[in-house]
Amino acid sequence: MNHKFKKLLLVIGDVVILYASLYITLYLRYSQRPNLELWQQHLMPFSIIFIFWLIIFYISELYDFNFAINNRRFYRLSLRSFLAGGLISTLFFYLIPGININPKTNLLLFVIDFAVLFIAWRHFFNWSLKAYLPKEIIAIIGYNLQVKILMEELIHKPHLGYTIPFVLIPDKTSDVKYLDKNNITVYKDVNDLKEMIIKNRISTLVLACDPIKSEKLSSVLFSCLPLKINYINLHHFYENLTGKVPVDIINKMWFLENLSEGEKRVYEIIKRVFDVSFALFVLIISFPLWIIFGIIIKIRSRGEIIFKQERVGKNGKKFIIFKFRTMKKSSNSNPTENDDSRITRFGSLLRKSRLDELPQMINVIKGNMSFVGIRPEQPVLVSKLEKQIPFYNERTLVKPGITGWDQVSGIYHSPSYEDTLEKLQYDLFYIKNRSFYLDLSIVLKTIKTVLSKSGR
Repeated sequence: MNHKFKKLLLVIGDVVILYASLYITLYLRYSQRPNLELWQQHLMPFSIIFIFWLIIFYISELYDFNFAINNRRFYRLSLRSFLAGGLISTLFFYLIPGININPKTNLLLFVIDFAVLFIAWRHFFNWSLKAYLPKEIIAIIGYNLQVKILMEELIHKPHLGYTIPFVLIPDKTSDVKYLDKNNITVYKDVNDLKEMIIKNRISTLVLACDPIKSEKLSSVLFSCLPLKINYINLHHFYENLTGKVPVDIINKMWFLENLSEGEKRVYEIIKRVFDVSFALFVLIISFPLWIIFGIIIKIRSRGEIIFKQERVGKNGKKFIIFKFRTMKKSSNSNPTENDDSRITRFGSLLRKSRLDELPQMINVIKGNMSFVGIRPEQPVLVSKLEKQIPFYNERTLVKPGITGWDQVSGIYHSPSYEDTLEKLQYDLFYIKNRSFYLDLSIVLKTIKTVLSKSGR
């Protein structure tokens, strides 16, 4: 059972629970089964707020199988979602005229009913993932560090729904201690492959090595076609599971095969129209804040109100980025760190709320930036990193953005080599998969980041 189907099943289950909770609420509130008139009276307004509830669940990562498990974080995210959904529902019923129902008691009962049913449903679903729902049985051809990282992810998160009965390692020099430790059978004879696929009912083969380099391996894989199994490259499987592109196992051909920029023209045009329209809208409604922030910044510390810095944009073209100054010295170009003493108290507030980036609306209108894209870096940093990290320059194939896939990953990446390499993997995933759906997903998750005050 693939991830998309499981996620769809999870969403459908939540929708059913929402409407079931409404039905139970009306039954308890009026001590009888709700008649058609009463049900229709509540159906439309509650259907509207259910949309907001589902959006809140998505923002809260309750549809992410990496987090949607029965642990402390799940309960914390669920509680926050219930509170946010209840607040939005209350505002909806009290601020929208013409709704002829008494929401106070109904809403309280609904939230309680839904919380109980939701937790019970999610417990059942997660138990089903481990015990009942069919798992995808995969085997891996080849072994390297990326395979080990991938297997650790799958072994430690059984709710993801994968089992790995064996790994075929044609290279006899590979260290298989990790596989032996986790009771994963290792085969080194390619001739055993077809038999093991049938015996273990393998549905997918993950290729961590290039079959073209081995005539014997490619012939055996070709002979397995009648078994109707799926073949997938390691980097594709890794991308789908983690939302990152493994930089250390891709090459130039990956870019030629995966980056079809000609197909993105309509997307880019529509995105540009949206960027300019929305940036103008934000610029107009936020103008009073510019005046207030400017006065506070001037009073609190010396220096310019607007911080200006050179950054590298699309195709390596340099531009000046604008932000509200949040540091004591606007000329200081060194990267910020945790608890950086250069950041003013008001600047810290602006950073956490992302309001320091309001002046970037000018960059968006000028065409230097987009709302969603790759975060632009300083030229000095780029010059250094492009010599150390493979394909680092390729992140400039798209326009930089105010927010991006890396920013909503939940992990802060410093300018260090290791963190930059990790960040590049997220950036390449966005460049390859960018779409209206992914952009919307990033925007929704950015809202969560802002509300949780986790910005930097």
